[in-house]
Order: sequence, then C-alpha cells, then structure tokens
Amino acid sequence: MDWLQQLFTNPFLITGVTSWFVAQVLKTIIHIFIYKKLDLKRLIGDGGMPSGHSATVTSMAAMIAFVYGAGSVEFAISAILAVIVCHDATGVRRETEKQAYLLNGLVKAFSELYEDDDDLIPEVKLKQFVGHTPVQVMAGILLGCLNACLMYFLFYLL
Repeated sequence: MDWLQQLFTNPFLITGVTSWFVAQVLKTIIHIFIYKKLDLKRLIGDGGMPSGHSATVTSMAAMIAFVYGAGSVEFAISAILAVIVCHDATGVRRETEKQAYLLNGLVKAFSELYEDDDDLIPEVKLKQFVGHTPVQVMAGILLGCLNACLMYFLFYLL
C-alpha cells in the first residue's frame, strides 16, 4: 500500500488536481452570476471561465520548475505539454464550440420548418461548452501559477 500513500501525497498530482478543482468551482460560480441559474454540469464540464485544463497543466509545470528547476527535463516536458493544451483550448476546441452553436441553430431552424416530419431532422444537440477564449485560458494560467506557488509553500517551505 506504499504506492497508495505516495499517490495521495504526491505534491505534483495534488497541485494539478487542486488547480482543476478550484477552476471548476470558480467556473460554476461565474456561470451562476452570468446565467442566473445553478448548472452542476459546470463542475465537470469543459469550456467557460477560467480554463480548468490550462490551470491544471500550468500549475504542474510551475511546480516542476520550482522543485526541479527551469533547466530540467521534467520542466521541459511539462512546459511543452502546457503550451499544447493551452493552444488547443483556444484553437481546435474553440472552433468546435463555434461549429456546435451554428449546427445546433440550424437543426433548430429546420426542425421548426419541418415540424410535421420528425424523421427528416434528427434530434441531436451538440455540446457547446468546449473551448476557451484567450482570456479564459489566461485566467486558467494565472490560477495555475498562483496555486503552484501556494502548494510549493505548503509542501516545501513550511
């Protein structure tokens, strides 16, 4: 059971998980203020402010830099992964989100036009919260860096 203890005391894993968790809670709270309703799917969902993916990978890269140094192979790997994840969130995933909005609107419009023929238009609703704006990704990066500083202090400086 030594591996289980190592898993639950791993500072890098704890840093990444807490960054993701805080981002998802903030995302849910922000969603409540914007849409005036609680949507618990935001706790595990993609998209929105701040980016949980960006917070997670950035916090792990920052924690690795603090512990092993910016010149380490561990940091190089984690930094490249963070750049790819953050770029993907504003690139491919953001475009997928835009396409989902458009296609859902088209399906709705055609469904209203051909409401008598239910077999003509399938009832498909694409997920619309998928990607992030650059501001959402930057907020995730900032959150990840702040959490990594806090976790480094808790694990290594106390």
